[in-house]
Order: sequence, then structure tokens, then C-alpha cells
Amino acid sequence: QVQLVESGGGLVQAGDSLRLSCAASGRAFRLNTMGWFRQAPGEEREFVAATNWNGGNIRYTDSVKGRFTISRDNAKNTVSLQMNSLKPEDTAVYYCAASSMLFGIVTDSTRDYNYWGQGTQVTVSS
Repeated sequence: QVQLVESGGGLVQAGDSLRLSCAASGRAFRLNTMGWFRQAPGEEREFVAATNWNGGNIRYTDSVKGRFTISRDNAKNTVSLQMNSLKPEDTAVYYCAASSMLFGIVTDSTRDYNYWGQGTQVTVSS
């Protein structure tokens, strides 16, 4: 079993930066693909970024490429999302996710991630 707890959300202005962190507990953390998804009001949950266990395979959605960076520290059991040049359209609840089904593979489908955090709100004002 894996438990995920996010932190670092908040209210910022357009152009600002935020860093989200996800603390994971449970066994076999290093074998899990870890990712971030987000969900705006009235919208479907969408993929943001994900990394395999050693950071050798990373994927971003097009709208955040060049602005967001995902990283993980297996020694600390954390995965982070550095968000720069934030835009109002980045406003959403951000969820940390982990998959025990993807070994070395990174996907953008919510169906492939079987562990989820409770979410943290990110609001970007214009």
C-alpha cells in the first residue's frame, strides 16, 4: 500500500512560481511511476507531468513544457513539481499519483495510476 500527501499549493499572481511536494509512504516506492495531475472546476482530471522511478523517463503535457519541472528524491520518498511562469489557466487542484503497474513506463492516463493524494489547490490570479 502507498499513501501520498501533497503540500505547497497556494494563491499566487501570474508569472510567479510555486513548488508542490508529495510525500509518499509505503513499500516499493522506487518501483512506482509518479506523476502530477490537475483538475479545474467542471473539467476532467488531466495529466501534467510524470517520471519513472529513477527520473530517466519524464513526460509533460504540452501546456507546461518549459515552465514546470518534475523531480523525485527516492531517499526522501518525495516527488516535486516546480512550477514557474504560472498562468491563470494553471489554476486547479493538483493531485499526486503513483502507479504500481508501470515499471519504467510513463503514461498520461488516470487509469494507469492506482494511488492518489488528496490534492492541493493552486490559484493563479491575473
